[in-house]
Amino acid sequence: MNGHERQRYALVGTGNRGTTMWGRDLLAGWRQEVDLVAICDTNPLRAERARAMIKSNAPIYTSIEETLAAARPELVIVCTRDSNHDDVIVAALEAGADVITEKPMTTSMDKIRRIRDAERRTGRRIDVSFNYRYAPTAAKLKSLLMAGEIGTLTSVDFHWYLNNQHGADYFRRWHAYVKNSGSLFVHKATHHFDLLNWYIGADPVDVAAFGELRQYGRNGPFRGPRCRDCSHAEECDYFFDMSADEFLDQLYEDPSEIDGYVRDGCVYREDIDIFDTMSATIRYQNAVTASYSLNAFMPIEGHAIAFNGTRGRIELRQFEKQPWPTPDHDEILLVRSFDGGVERIKVPHAGGGHFGGDDLMRSMIFRDGADPLGQRADSRAGAMSVMTGLAALQSATTGRMVKLSELGEIDHP
Repeated sequence: MNGHERQRYALVGTGNRGTTMWGRDLLAGWRQEVDLVAICDTNPLRAERARAMIKSNAPIYTSIEETLAAARPELVIVCTRDSNHDDVIVAALEAGADVITEKPMTTSMDKIRRIRDAERRTGRRIDVSFNYRYAPTAAKLKSLLMAGEIGTLTSVDFHWYLNNQHGADYFRRWHAYVKNSGSLFVHKATHHFDLLNWYIGADPVDVAAFGELRQYGRNGPFRGPRCRDCSHAEECDYFFDMSADEFLDQLYEDPSEIDGYVRDGCVYREDIDIFDTMSATIRYQNAVTASYSLNAFMPIEGHAIAFNGTRGRIELRQFEKQPWPTPDHDEILLVRSFDGGVERIKVPHAGGGHFGGDDLMRSMIFRDGADPLGQRADSRAGAMSVMTGLAALQSATTGRMVKLSELGEIDHP
């Protein structure tokens, strides 16, 4: 944006993320840069509730086609279910709008190619909302790697922990089915695979992965259709009283009478088909290897990452939620080989979600911030992270290593 004219945008999808990150919060901090001209959701009551929370008077539409024809936005922000991102993205591009899409960009190779072909054909731009790249600590890690502080990077250890609240949420909602989310290898790990791809600065080549459903789904001792009015509420570790959260209750409970979608589905539903315990080994074009894991029912939330190089090692343990106090900063350990000692680099915590990445990403996109670290993610970055997740899912389900080249080509000649 040039700072003189506000960009007209349509918000498509009014769940939690759309209503807050790209609705209420975007207008609160970037109102001089953007103008919300349309809200679109297939559930009109949810859209009305979201509009009130956003404090907007934008008109409501129930289809992307109607939205584009009536509002003629310059930008469309996509916050719908993962499996239909492609329909919204392609329609927006073909109507002449740029797109910001929530991660993952999509859920299959056919949909990746459809999106990339539409972007090339229309000449419009897609940004993928990889907000973790923008967090100050992530930016510092990237700058250390780019500066060669540990010599040539050889391998990465990366382990992510979702706690029993956040992790369980994926099993309550539509994400619990591969057809909707592509599995957590795609929906959640797309964040993490993108970080690896960005840190390493190369494309992944091979993936060998394992996945199991160990806690949720059929593993439960009992089950019901949803938490509300469940007879097991007193004994269930995962009971979720949505009525105690006014925001979620307003956004989802009454609207569920229109489309049948409930926000507090039972985490023990027997038809859940995504993994909750995952690991993968990834080999890159530049011979770097990465060891990755994701666990979705931990007593803690956060991640641990380490970069190993020919002349040293970088370590980070980033805390998010845990039953003990933590400082108001992250500490990166830069350990140099050959008696080079250790340097402790403190990075203050930034405000806003995703370790400060949400606000910094919105500022770069809407205020034309400089991008020396290559943080702004395009459709190719979105495609590569999804492909890594698809390869991991295929490997975990077939028991063999999968080459990304087996999945098909995404780059145009």
